[in-house]
Amino acid sequence: MRLDAKIPGGPLTEKWDRHRFELKLVNPANKRKYDIIVVGTGLAGGSAAATLAELGYNVKNFCIQDSPRRAHSIAAQGGINAAKNYQNEGDSVWRLFYDTVKGGDFRAREGNVYRLAQVSNNIIDQCVAQGVPFARDYGGLLANRSFGGSQVSRTFYARGQTGQQLLLGAYSSLSRQIALGKVKMFPRREMLDLVVVDGQARGIVVRNLITGETECHEAHAVVLATGGYGNVFFLSTNAMGSNVTAAYRAHKRGALFANPCFTQIHPTCIPVHGDYQSKLTLMSESLRNDGRVWVPKKPGDTRPPHEIPESERDYYLERRYPSFGNLVPRDVASRNAKAQCDEDKGVGDTKLAVYLDFADAIRRDGKDAIEKKYGNLFQMYEKITAQDPYETPMMIYPAVHYTMGGLWVDYNLMSTIPGLFVLGEANFSDHGANRLGASALMQGLADGYFVIPYTIGGYLAGTSFSDVTTDHSAFRDTTNEVAEHVEKLLSIKGKRTVDDFHRELGLTMWDYCGMSRNDEGLEKARKKIQELRGEFWENVLVPGSNNDFNQSLERAGRVADFLEFGELMVIDALARKESCGGHFNEAHQTEENEARRDDENFCHVAAWEYTGDDKEPGLHKEPLVFENVQLTQRSYK
Repeated sequence: MRLDAKIPGGPLTEKWDRHRFELKLVNPANKRKYDIIVVGTGLAGGSAAATLAELGYNVKNFCIQDSPRRAHSIAAQGGINAAKNYQNEGDSVWRLFYDTVKGGDFRAREGNVYRLAQVSNNIIDQCVAQGVPFARDYGGLLANRSFGGSQVSRTFYARGQTGQQLLLGAYSSLSRQIALGKVKMFPRREMLDLVVVDGQARGIVVRNLITGETECHEAHAVVLATGGYGNVFFLSTNAMGSNVTAAYRAHKRGALFANPCFTQIHPTCIPVHGDYQSKLTLMSESLRNDGRVWVPKKPGDTRPPHEIPESERDYYLERRYPSFGNLVPRDVASRNAKAQCDEDKGVGDTKLAVYLDFADAIRRDGKDAIEKKYGNLFQMYEKITAQDPYETPMMIYPAVHYTMGGLWVDYNLMSTIPGLFVLGEANFSDHGANRLGASALMQGLADGYFVIPYTIGGYLAGTSFSDVTTDHSAFRDTTNEVAEHVEKLLSIKGKRTVDDFHRELGLTMWDYCGMSRNDEGLEKARKKIQELRGEFWENVLVPGSNNDFNQSLERAGRVADFLEFGELMVIDALARKESCGGHFNEAHQTEENEARRDDENFCHVAAWEYTGDDKEPGLHKEPLVFENVQLTQRSYK
C-alpha cells in the first residue's frame, strides 16, 4: 500500500489556499442530496456537524453521552492557541508553525501544521462571534497567556474552563441546526463497527446504550471525531467513557493506524492517591505561568514545604532550561519530574510528586489577581486534596493525558478507507511526537470549522455512489459480526471483572510503555498483554444481557479492544529505534538525558495495517519531508 498524503504543491504559505481552489465543489442544491454521519460531539465533531449542516448537507450526529454538551472536550482547561500577536511580542503564523513542528520533535507534516497555524486566527474570530467569553484585559481586548514550548503569549482562555466555553459555542451552533432539521441527533449510541460497501465507508453499526438495541445507519461519508485512547492506561485524565473502540474497529476494516506509541504524559496532574482510584485529575498547564516547580535539594527530605528554605530548594526546570524555565513542553517537564522522584526527591506521602508553588506570584501580583486567573482550578484542587494552594504549594505528578497517534489521514483528513474522514484527537496528523499545550482545542476546531467542510465536498463531488440502504448485505454481515462479538463476551461467565483486567493492562502499559521505554520492558509488556488477553476471553465476568441497559457490557467491549490495541502500541514502540517527544527509549538519549532522534532511519510516519487476529500487523511508512524547517536537536535551554 502506497501512502499518498496528497500534500499540494507550491510554496508552503500558499498550499491550503491553492488546494481549496482546486477541490471540486458540491453545488448548494445538490448538498441536500448527501447524507453524512459524524461520530462524536466534542469540539471536532460538534463543529463539523454544525458546519456541514449549515452548508446544506443532511447530518446524523452520534455520541455516547446523554447530551452533546458532555463530550470530553468540556474538560480542557488552559486555553487555545492562535497567532494573533496581540501582545506585539513577535508572534506570527510562521512562529506558531515552527513552535508546533519543533514541539512535536519534527515528526509531523509541514503542510498540515502550517495549515493549522494559518486558520488559528479564524478560530478565535469564529468563537468570539459565537459569544465565547474569553478573558479580556482592562481595556476590553482579548487577553493572552503563555503555554509550554513557546516564548510568546498566544493562548486565549476563559479562566480554567476554556474547553467548556468553546464546546458551548459549538453546541449552540449544533443546536440551531438540530432545530432546523438539518442535524438528527443520536445520543447514548456507541459505534461498534464501520460498514464498508464497494471499498467505501457507507455507514456504521451502533448500540443504543439505553435499550441495548443494535441500529444501522447509512450515509455517503462517515466522519470520526471520537477522541483519543489514553484510557488504555486505565488511569488517565480522560473521561471514564473515552475509548478506542470506534477508531480501532475502523482500523480492523482497513484504516491504517499511525504512530500509536506517541502518547502524551501531562506533567501537571494531581498525583495518584490510592489503589482503587478510577481516574486522574488534570491541573491546567497554564498554572506553570505563575507557579514555580521545585523539589528539595536533599534526597529523602520529608519536611513540610514551608520549613524548607529557598537555599535548599531545587527549581530544576528553571535551572536546566533557563530560556523556557517552567514552560518547557510537556514531555520534557514530565520526564524531569520523574527523574527527580527517581532520585528520592519526590514529596508527599507516596514520594511521587513535586511542588508547584504560587507564593512568589501571590506576593508579586496579589491573591486577587491569581484568583482571577486560576480561581476555579485552585478550588478544584482544594476539593480533591483538602489543601489550600493559596497557602501551601500544590503537589503534582505526570499522568497520561493525550494521544498524538491516531488513524492515518491525508491532507484532506481522509483515512485509507475512501469516505472515512477522521478529525481531532482521533487522527494523527498535526502534533508529531508531542502536542504543545493549548493546541488540542485549536486542532479540533480547525478540522471541524475550516478543513472538513472543504475537503469532504471535494470527495463527494468527485465520487460515484451506488444506492445503498441498511438492507444491503454489508450491513447485515457487519451487524451479525457485532452480535457474535457481544454474545461471546456475555457467554464467558468467568470470575474476573472487566475493571480488574483493565487495571492490570493499564499498569503494564504505564510500567513498560509510559514515560520511558526500553526494548526489554516492551518485549515483556507484549508477552504480558497477550497472556492477559487470552485470560480475558476465558475468565471475564460480564453480567446482564445485551437487550438492556448494561454498562458492564459497554466496558467489556472497550477493554477487549484496548487489549488488542495495547499490543499494537507496544509493537510500534519496539519498531521505532529512537527517542522523540513522548516516545522516550532509554537506549536513545543525549548525554544530558534528552531525547535523541534518528532522522536517517525514522523520519517517517509509522502506519500499521490490520492483517488478522493474532497476526503481525503490516508496517507502512510515510516519509516526512522538511523543506522549510531544518531538522535539529530539540533544545529548550
